Amino acid sequence: MSRHWTIRIAAPALALSLLAAPANAAEEPSEPFTLTTVAEGLQFPWCLAFLPDGAMLVTERGGTLRIVREGTLEDTPIAGVPEVYVKSQAGLFDVLPHPDFANNKLLFLSFAHGTDEENATRVVRATFDGTSLSNVETIFTASPTKNTAAHYGGRMLFLPDGTLLVTLGDGFNFREEAQNLGSHFGAIVRINIDGTVPPDNPFIGKEGARPEIWSYGHRNVQGIARDPGTGRIYANEHGPRGGDEVNIIEPGLNFGWPVITYGVDYTGARISPFTEYPGMEQPFLDWTPSIAPSSLAFYTGDAFPKWKGDLFTGALAFRELRRVDLEDGKVVGEETLLRDLDERIRDVRQGPDGKLYVLIEDAEDGKIARLDPVP
Repeated sequence: MSRHWTIRIAAPALALSLLAAPANAAEEPSEPFTLTTVAEGLQFPWCLAFLPDGAMLVTERGGTLRIVREGTLEDTPIAGVPEVYVKSQAGLFDVLPHPDFANNKLLFLSFAHGTDEENATRVVRATFDGTSLSNVETIFTASPTKNTAAHYGGRMLFLPDGTLLVTLGDGFNFREEAQNLGSHFGAIVRINIDGTVPPDNPFIGKEGARPEIWSYGHRNVQGIARDPGTGRIYANEHGPRGGDEVNIIEPGLNFGWPVITYGVDYTGARISPFTEYPGMEQPFLDWTPSIAPSSLAFYTGDAFPKWKGDLFTGALAFRELRRVDLEDGKVVGEETLLRDLDERIRDVRQGPDGKLYVLIEDAEDGKIARLDPVP
């Protein structure tokens, strides 16, 4: 089975030339835009979320939750954020308002929890009154714990039925566990907002399987988005050296890591002889060399008509924003944006105004920036 779009460059010299000068670097963007700084002074911003009153919430990986009101980043962080394990890739990840936040004031946070010896991805829900969190309740903690500070996943997405998808990682040193349904390593899980398990999850009643698992065989899922028109769920994940993927997520599917991969280990050693295997899904799209995808947005706005129905992801390794051009559910091309910034794009979101917002990751002066259309 081979139904995916591949971006692959075989020769190392060509890979280096692409890094230095992508094919469309000199081309005008398909939708002209200007870039406006909305807020600055953030430290390693990781996730951006919009509230109904126009405010924006931003997580900083170091464990703080910030708020931007009327274009101003408030000096005082949001109080009540639980203790976060911060080291290497570990920290505070997503913030996600409930779809009915205007009435119930519920926020969901994902973060690394624990110690060097025992840590895992955790999700809490809390009530937000505009300045602080209260009624903080743990609704999910990945199991088993691990002793590495890498590959947590941490992205969240609400489905129309009110259930919550949470992406996870393989813990880096535990990649074989991504094929073990008795472990949350390398899985996407689906839970109710109180942490209980939906009765129609695909592995309910399967002996030895974790009932929260929705799909498995992932490496480190760093973005998830839904096409509201078709209901199709897209997720991207980091490969090792090559083999970054976008997958179409359906319940019960096995996406193959580490049995099948288009990448190799960081040492250059082969991880597996297989790129296909019975019962395992092929990626919808894969990138070799790795772009290091960060976050994922499905664009439905009217500000950029030519981009409607396309996917957007940050590309940390290439220091750019990448547009995946979709037509009738198929990849027909890609476009490089914001390459001249030479900045790491950690998150990309569609705002309530139909424009695109990006988080520019920096240790001392991270920014929120907005793409504005040019008439």
